[in-house]
Amino acid sequence: MVIETYTSGPGPVYRRAAERGRMLPLGLRYVDSWVVDDDALDRCFQLMETDDPSLFDAWTAAWSDLASFEIHPVIGSAQAAGRVGVDVGPPGLED
Repeated sequence: MVIETYTSGPGPVYRRAAERGRMLPLGLRYVDSWVVDDDALDRCFQLMETDDPSLFDAWTAAWSDLASFEIHPVIGSAQAAGRVGVDVGPPGLED
């Protein structure tokens, strides 16, 4: 999970994305994103996938003039429950 904070507001980020795309290196895949619903619209949570976490370095470097980044490896709820020894039951109940 990537937490991206727009340092100059959302406008410059959306303009660059419209002009150049996400600028993802091969092997880093965008899944989905959500923006905090407030007047600032300056924080985005992005779900990304990769087998090579070092690819985040190239991607964040391309955007570092417009955003700061926190990158957190995440797992699904059922997997987390399994790690602590809890059976969450049938599929669908883990969310």
